[in-house]
Amino acid sequence: MSTSSSNRGVAFAAAALLLLGGGVALALLWVPEDADQGASQRIFYIHVPVALTAYAMFAWGAWKALRLLMRRDERYDLESYTAVHMGVIFGVLTLVTGSIWARASWGTWWDWRDNQLVAFLILFLFYSAYFMLRYSLAPGRSRANISAVYALFGVVLIPVSFLAIRLAESFLHPGPVVLTPEATDNVPGSMLLTFGICLAGMLALAAALYQNELLGKRLDGRLRDLREALS
Repeated sequence: MSTSSSNRGVAFAAAALLLLGGGVALALLWVPEDADQGASQRIFYIHVPVALTAYAMFAWGAWKALRLLMRRDERYDLESYTAVHMGVIFGVLTLVTGSIWARASWGTWWDWRDNQLVAFLILFLFYSAYFMLRYSLAPGRSRANISAVYALFGVVLIPVSFLAIRLAESFLHPGPVVLTPEATDNVPGSMLLTFGICLAGMLALAAALYQNELLGKRLDGRLRDLREALS
């Protein structure tokens, strides 16, 4: 199990290095510059894949939580926790890169009028509170179940965050607008290809980090069990 997990982690890391390296190079050197935002728009190829990866990790954590509640297998608790942890890390990166983009495009680090920003912040804070809930409870079946239910409730906020841009009175946030079916007809193929490569690379990076953290926590648990058996 540990060897296969380690091998998967290495494979994902290699794929992430290749895809992200190529994607960033294409974003800087190949795709055309945005007519409205200029060079600052190139952060789109990092910011939006990071945000979508955060959503993916939160969803993966919810899926593992559901598996825990259905199958009562303790390993899903650790897998769900690790996925949520990865989601929060990529959530931080989303807020940081989004603030940088906002500063370059709007002249301000944050705009409360943007429903997409506010919705993602709420999602991020909700999952940050997951850890406060989890570590306020004693380890065991009860903590695993309560954490799983919390993770499942959180996944409901993901489609709300996606739909927030549709509820806005003005389209301040450019990222999701570019990805709508109506907009893709007017987007150069080079931009879509570069975005796809960057997204694949970011997902591979998240998978590599997920496998690495999961492996480390499992080894730590086995060492702890061994110390208890020897004491």
